[in-house]
Amino acid sequence: MDDGAVFNRNKTWCRDSILQADLERIADSELVDWERLRGKRVLVTGATGLIGSLLARGLICASVKRSLAIRVTALARNPEKGKAVLGAFLEDGLELAKGDILSPVTVDGEVDFIFHCASVTASKDFVDRPVETIQTTLKGTEHLLELAREKNVQSMVYLSSMEIYGTPDMQSYEKIPADPVQTAAVMREDTYGNIDPLKVRSSYSEGKRMAEGLCAAYAHEYGVPVKTARLAQTFGAGIPNTENRVFAQFARSILNGEDIVLHTDGSKAHCYCYTTDAVLGLLTVLLRGENGQAYNISNEETYSTIRGMAEMLILNHPLSGSRLVFDIPEDAGQYGYAPTSRMLICSEKLRKLGWKAEVGLPEMFERLMGSMQVTFESG
Repeated sequence: MDDGAVFNRNKTWCRDSILQADLERIADSELVDWERLRGKRVLVTGATGLIGSLLARGLICASVKRSLAIRVTALARNPEKGKAVLGAFLEDGLELAKGDILSPVTVDGEVDFIFHCASVTASKDFVDRPVETIQTTLKGTEHLLELAREKNVQSMVYLSSMEIYGTPDMQSYEKIPADPVQTAAVMREDTYGNIDPLKVRSSYSEGKRMAEGLCAAYAHEYGVPVKTARLAQTFGAGIPNTENRVFAQFARSILNGEDIVLHTDGSKAHCYCYTTDAVLGLLTVLLRGENGQAYNISNEETYSTIRGMAEMLILNHPLSGSRLVFDIPEDAGQYGYAPTSRMLICSEKLRKLGWKAEVGLPEMFERLMGSMQVTFESG
């Protein structure tokens, strides 16, 4: 091995040391059968988003460190944004492709694997732009399934969401292992709650449900090797400055020494997942999952109410001076919040494939805020 190879395998792509460490954790993981990806081409949609970008970068990092010669094609609507997010990886096997999933997706040459990560993700958009939310989900998924069929891919993963579970019936609540005093609806892949299709906020959850059905239909009728991954709310290092979901709002409040303001009573409770755990889960589903099946990706030990999460942060960061403040508007629906429920997203099915979440909620926030500080300092 020459000196150049040694240097390349220890390459630093990110000024953000936490994000760099996350990439290396993905690359060093023995949970993944990396040899199956040797010399293969992987298409990633939504490649400038949080999950898609980490997935694309993690694959390249693993390819370099393990000499796998993986090619990653990152599909993005905005090439300039794609270059800003992924430019450091272009010389190591990543290529940018301009494309909008609302139109048929064309890719020259062979494609071996697909991760379909593109989606509308801002809660307010579900209310303000419900038509676009549904069309992006359904048309986009159809176009990627057609591409998978055309290219005869080895495997495809569609990124769905815990929101497909809707609002569980109270009769489905049971005691949870982490806290025998509390009860929650334990949501497994074959249990579902209610979704009102006439509420515009349902544009996201109903769209995701239908897209999952489309994946199952393509697997059954055309033999497309597609699997569905249902992610709990996922966050970690490398979130964009524009991210405005509750975890980002809480983290910024602590970093800025500002009060954490809740626009609901904070009683909603569910699970979370750190970004690297999510990416390793997606790779596990890609390579070990069963076609036409769905898999939850969630860290059950992170189960918490929104209020409890805020209180944990304030307790862990007393020097911030942050307090918990409630400012509940008369029409909370304008924010696009999901209906209040208590759901524990069970990941037992995925754990049986060998995956396990490793990063708990306090560490998730420490890594998130450490990464955000790098952004603040450079901004």
